[in-house]
Amino acid sequence: MLAYLLVLLLGWLPSPLTPALASPDPTRRAPADSVVRAQCPDYQIVRVATILFVGNEVTKERILRAELDFREGDTISVVNLARRLEANRLRLFNLQIFHGVLAQTVCRDGEITVLFSLQERWYTFPVPIFSLAERNFRSWLDRPDRWQRVDYGLHVVRKNFRGRNEEIRGNLQLGFNRKYELFYDAPGYGKLRRLGFGVGASYYRSHALDYATVQDRLVTFRDEAGFPIERQYVTAGLRWRYSVQRRALLDVSYHRETISDSVVRLNPEYFLGAPRRAYLDLALTAVLNHRNTFAYPLTGHYVQASVLHRGFIASAPALTTLRVQAAKYMALGHDFYYTVGVQGQLRLGRRVAYADNRALGYGELVRGYDQYVVDGRQYGLLRQGLSYQLLDLGRLRLQGISNPKINSIPLVVYLNTFADAGYVGSRATALGNQLPNRLQASLGVGLHLVTYYDRVLTLEYTRNVHRQGGFFLRTEFPI
Repeated sequence: MLAYLLVLLLGWLPSPLTPALASPDPTRRAPADSVVRAQCPDYQIVRVATILFVGNEVTKERILRAELDFREGDTISVVNLARRLEANRLRLFNLQIFHGVLAQTVCRDGEITVLFSLQERWYTFPVPIFSLAERNFRSWLDRPDRWQRVDYGLHVVRKNFRGRNEEIRGNLQLGFNRKYELFYDAPGYGKLRRLGFGVGASYYRSHALDYATVQDRLVTFRDEAGFPIERQYVTAGLRWRYSVQRRALLDVSYHRETISDSVVRLNPEYFLGAPRRAYLDLALTAVLNHRNTFAYPLTGHYVQASVLHRGFIASAPALTTLRVQAAKYMALGHDFYYTVGVQGQLRLGRRVAYADNRALGYGELVRGYDQYVVDGRQYGLLRQGLSYQLLDLGRLRLQGISNPKINSIPLVVYLNTFADAGYVGSRATALGNQLPNRLQASLGVGLHLVTYYDRVLTLEYTRNVHRQGGFFLRTEFPI
């Protein structure tokens, strides 16, 4: 409250009811250096006297200070001041625990007071789970035991736990497919919040398992009475975090997996002839994320590289997987934006089980090939898109709701055209599979809706080189 009154008296903090704070623009620029020049005209270098934060009712101030690249007592060139403030404003915004962040300055006698005005989000999200354990609604409706073939439960996420940007995630899923999970992640401890850790445990079993790939599609085995697949693992890891933009992760996890005898008979290569296996995963990941916003980036770049070594506690040979991903985001002017991204995987091992021989279609894919999966040890993927900001409605206010964390909905719509290409290399291809060792490519057009709590919805029409087309709904930024 003292910080709020101080800056309000200086005349540089907007009232809480003004649009600047009630509807913060996540890409809004920091104040121009001309403002400081007008207040301190005889200074080319200014000293940071005070850094203030307003609006962080839950978030601890030391969490915010650890993200900044300047401290009280530092000096900053007036020419570079606007750029530095904007870069630090985006660091705070990309913590993804605020609706918006504003940065403002006051200069007196060569010393500046920097104020960050924050609008916190709602941090607890309980999401009911209800899904059909069938390929589609029609096949579920045709079954006489349809109400026994549903999944139900609760998924809960608590972000910014204890105001320290920690996160707790839990899953309680019952029904046809059962899952029990609990994860905790703390990005950083210490004065500079550099070293953090994460732990978690998961138990899963299902009445259905995709046990083979035929004609580039998954084949499913279902067991009404038993569970053809059971997985459990525990994980722990360290996080080194220079800032929200630069991170490194070291994780170790222990896994136990069991399949039924029926699956072994149907596909002996699923676990290389064994009904069960146990292994240790050791993964090292480095991330450089200099995008302007993480949810729907328009400018900047992103690089992620990882190496994962899997050692089996049995006679199965070890596996080493290398992955790399890079993307560039560019503003072309007149509300046009271009994005290009590449990624690839290389898996090394004398012999690879079917369960580990996965490439495109499981997580990453060439858009337009959504109904297919492509097995293989290595792949390359190129995706690019040209977007035009079609509509920006700012924030739509919800009448009758006074809580600022949920009473306004941002809404921006982009028109997007894109082209994808991918290739999967495979030493051996199962009979009937056509996509391994063959170029995949597609073109498409879509609408991207950017809205509440970093949600991105995309509706796309895509055609691939095999003259197949269709509409696809996705729930994340594609590149």
